[in-house]
Amino acid sequence: MMTHTSPPTSSQTSRAIVIGAGLGGLASAMRLGAKGYAVTVLDRLDRVGGRGSSISQDGHRFDLGPTIITVPQLYEALWEACGRDFRKDVDLRPVDPFYEIRFQDGTRFRVNGDTDQMKAEVGKINPGDVKGYEKFLRGSKARFKVGYEGLMTTPMHRLWETVKVLPQFARLRADRPIHAFAKSCVKDERLRMALSFHPLFIGGDPNNVTSIYALVGYLEKEFGVHYAMGGVQAIADAMADVIRSQGGEIRHGVEVDEITAARGAVTGVRLMDGSQMECPLVISNADAGHTYDRLLRNQPKRRWTPAKLKSRRWSMSLYVWYFGTKGTKGKWADVGHHTIVSGPRYGALLQDIFIKGKLADDMSLYVHRPSVTDPGVAPDGDDTFYVLSPVPHLGWKHAVDWQTEEPVYRAKVAAEVEKLIPGFRDHISTETVFTPETFRDRYLSPHGCGFSIEPRILQSAWFRPHNISEEVRGLYLVGAGTHPGAGVPGVVGSAEVAVGLIPKAPHPVAVRADLKVAAE
Repeated sequence: MMTHTSPPTSSQTSRAIVIGAGLGGLASAMRLGAKGYAVTVLDRLDRVGGRGSSISQDGHRFDLGPTIITVPQLYEALWEACGRDFRKDVDLRPVDPFYEIRFQDGTRFRVNGDTDQMKAEVGKINPGDVKGYEKFLRGSKARFKVGYEGLMTTPMHRLWETVKVLPQFARLRADRPIHAFAKSCVKDERLRMALSFHPLFIGGDPNNVTSIYALVGYLEKEFGVHYAMGGVQAIADAMADVIRSQGGEIRHGVEVDEITAARGAVTGVRLMDGSQMECPLVISNADAGHTYDRLLRNQPKRRWTPAKLKSRRWSMSLYVWYFGTKGTKGKWADVGHHTIVSGPRYGALLQDIFIKGKLADDMSLYVHRPSVTDPGVAPDGDDTFYVLSPVPHLGWKHAVDWQTEEPVYRAKVAAEVEKLIPGFRDHISTETVFTPETFRDRYLSPHGCGFSIEPRILQSAWFRPHNISEEVRGLYLVGAGTHPGAGVPGVVGSAEVAVGLIPKAPHPVAVRADLKVAAE
């Protein structure tokens, strides 16, 4: 149903609404504030950060989502655009090693940024693969130059922007999956896994996503891996402080039911309570699928129709077990901040998750132990953990019933964690679990996906939902489901792309005034 309203007044043209206080939404609000807009951020959760937020429980702080920070200069540039100093607002600490991968045969592979040390790590597993590792690093750097420096903050809503990089993609064989690229460099299956698993951090299947994502190896090596004291939540809180200092407003416990439009242009948003907020500029940090399928349900679609969204391949989901342990400070001393436990199958497990939609009995795990770096995550003498297992999303024909399966799967996860931190169950003092159903209900994520649309080559750049909507004028999209993609750098970068397409406020607002709210 189209709503007819009066043209926006001069003061309204300097107002903006941001849907969602995830990192992409917060970064967008900061950049809009720096351009003179009066910004209102609307979020249904009780704290900022979205998937990068946290919960506090029995004295433990559980970081719910991303834990690794790379490319600090991305955040420094964001703060600088707002006339602020990121390093004064956020305490970022380098992590060394970046992470440790543990294989089923007891082999350990410690990753850091020192090339000689990394070649020694490779040599301990297979001396014959050292030269292949050097080849991988060269390829990683070349892909970083094209995929990160060339595309990260370049708008991709015009097909030409994608077409003109195709020769470079062809030269780098970007059509070849990252796992295939790793196989072309090294012979040892463990090293192939260690060099190709990174797309899982953004919801991609290493057997199918482009080898451009090998750029992560160079990115980690060049810029390091960091942890924000206070978790990613601390970064989100600092972003919120900047927004408020600009005169912006953040409203919690507020859910948008619909983005309203008239004559093909945004007029504002309607909230779940029926009230209308009038505004000619809206940035949606909601999942791109939710934005088009739900929030624009009453608007005609040219591209992102329900059928088009249904035809996309979506990222996997996650099973995450958060728990605190009592009296374990100093226990399990060989378990660091980030540990990856590689399961007995790599390719076959990926096929179960991404191709068959099957919940397997075996698994690979990511274990986060932030108390190694940040004692504030737990009471004195205690520990805080989360254990993450990639699992199929809920969109498969025979989707997992997590109400029934969760305790069964938790027992399987526990058996694997026991090998890493023996006796941990005897020390658990508090715990909570997120399943794909949590991702669906808490984040309004289609199919309960962890990372929106999967970043395959024909679902990236121009082929991905654009940062400027082709459906409704005045609507922009940021976050994991749009360009450049998932991961903290991606969602923060999406704000730079989107707001870069928006002119400075025609009538800069120095002091906030309330947006007009009228009951429908």
